[in-house]
Amino acid sequence: MRFAKKRLRATAHTAVAVAMGAAALTALPTTASAAADGLSVQYRTSATGAATDQAEPWFKVTNTGATSVQLSGVKVRYYFKADSASATYRFACSWAVKGCANVTGTFGTLANPTATADRYLEIGFTSGAGSLAPGADTGDLQLRFYQSNWASLNQSDDYSFGASRTSYGDWTKVTAQLAGTLLWGQAPAGNGPTDPPTDPPTDPPAEGAALFDDFNYSGHTDPRISANGWNVRSNSGGPGVPGATWAPENVTFATTGGNSIMNLETSTAGTAGSTEQTEILTKSMKFKNGTYAARVRFNDAPKYGPDGDRLVQTFFTINDLKAPMADDYAEYDFEYLPNGGWGEPANILYTTSWETYQADPWVAVNQHTEARQSFSGWHDLVLTIDNSTIKYYIDGQLFGTHGAQYLPERPMSINFNQWLIDLAGQTSTTARAYDQQVDYVMHVKDQVLTPAQVTAKLNAYRSAGTRFEDTVPGA
Repeated sequence: MRFAKKRLRATAHTAVAVAMGAAALTALPTTASAAADGLSVQYRTSATGAATDQAEPWFKVTNTGATSVQLSGVKVRYYFKADSASATYRFACSWAVKGCANVTGTFGTLANPTATADRYLEIGFTSGAGSLAPGADTGDLQLRFYQSNWASLNQSDDYSFGASRTSYGDWTKVTAQLAGTLLWGQAPAGNGPTDPPTDPPTDPPAEGAALFDDFNYSGHTDPRISANGWNVRSNSGGPGVPGATWAPENVTFATTGGNSIMNLETSTAGTAGSTEQTEILTKSMKFKNGTYAARVRFNDAPKYGPDGDRLVQTFFTINDLKAPMADDYAEYDFEYLPNGGWGEPANILYTTSWETYQADPWVAVNQHTEARQSFSGWHDLVLTIDNSTIKYYIDGQLFGTHGAQYLPERPMSINFNQWLIDLAGQTSTTARAYDQQVDYVMHVKDQVLTPAQVTAKLNAYRSAGTRFEDTVPGA
């Protein structure tokens, strides 16, 4: 995290989530059969236009059977026609009663394309989503998907799309299965709604030294935070507004949809004295090569008060700069600026790999990748470092690859913080506050994991009920 006021940046464009699979599948029966268990699916759309920048299918899944249903065994498929043979799609969860962290989206290709469907979006749930009692429903699943290049979507020829469905109602043009058995809906003719997805689960990697924290704490004074190797920052200094304080009490913890979440709140009333920033970091600098991962929710809008502050929301690793232009410095950043800053007029996300810098006069030696678009919402962030490259992934998609000259020479800490670049973006003296949320953090020492392996390892931790693990040896 940079302690100076300026940066040198270059432009790059990226795709931002799970890419479309392309393997065709074997056809199975297309309609639901009778079963002791029961599911129904209600649907509505929040994007009713035939042409739109993203589709927004929203669902409620109800347990219509007589016994409790584990949501981790439920799959819902929404069928659509690709806008071109080469089109790739990205999934996002805007909001869910069960928690977006517990909702997954995977794209697949139909074995027997029809005039209204050759692809599908399969919605699943992690174990953190819990179960549904008889008669209970999931509540809102506010979902969306879009082309990776943000080209316009044509929904008019999509099998599962209902332009007039602006309120929830039963919808049999989506299918729902439980543990591989179809219980609701009808797939497009000639296709099997229970075929495996094109991206099957990946086994967790081999055992090795790792850090995992689900941030299951009672508050910033919980003694387990320090015992588990974290420091909630209270000391003064940069980055951010000179004279601002770092407020540990604004790092809070809550349970959402059965899952523990850490919240970092940053607030201001337009003066340095009223500005409170937040940071949590590992006390030890012992992390170097391997895989770093976190699920982070960025927010474009304040939780209250006027918008417009030049805010930085982050996940990063760093060690100390021993002298200006010291060549053993290292830093690797995910930084989201919802309101722009550093010369940018609007929202932008940076990934940056640092070799070194000096603050005065400002000299930066780094490589960076950025995307000028909104990243509001939950995102899976993965950073891998081996002996040749640094790679950044967002929502399963490669975002940037940086060269060997930026590899770390010394171990680093792991950090999350939220701070204001300055007070010039919003000059009002009305109080306002911004939130950044974190679901979990993971580091696997000396192993380069794929995003799918990260997800598998996360699911293994959660299936085992593991809240915290740290087997990474000291530096």
